[in-house]
Amino acid sequence: MAIASSLVLAVMTHAVPRLLAAGAAALAVTSFLVTRFGNVPVNGQIKQWAVTSASADHATILQRWEAFHFLRTTTAFVAFLLIVLLVTVGDRLRKPGTAE
Repeated sequence: MAIASSLVLAVMTHAVPRLLAAGAAALAVTSFLVTRFGNVPVNGQIKQWAVTSASADHATILQRWEAFHFLRTTTAFVAFLLIVLLVTVGDRLRKPGTAE
């Protein structure tokens, strides 16, 4: 929903608000992709530890998961901030004399 609503907002607005909404959509997509192709495969490795035992390089695997988690959390948070900025001061970001 974050991706879809940001894209709709980007289509419906102009100038700086459009850029903010498009940026939020791109960041939301990035967050999804990092989760799907970064964290989820590492989660699969970690689940195997419950059946067997942690691998010798478990600290490296956990650090990699942590890096993916930091990236996805940061991109999602910045996307949220862009939407909040757009909603709170969006009218003031348009160029003077432009109408939507």
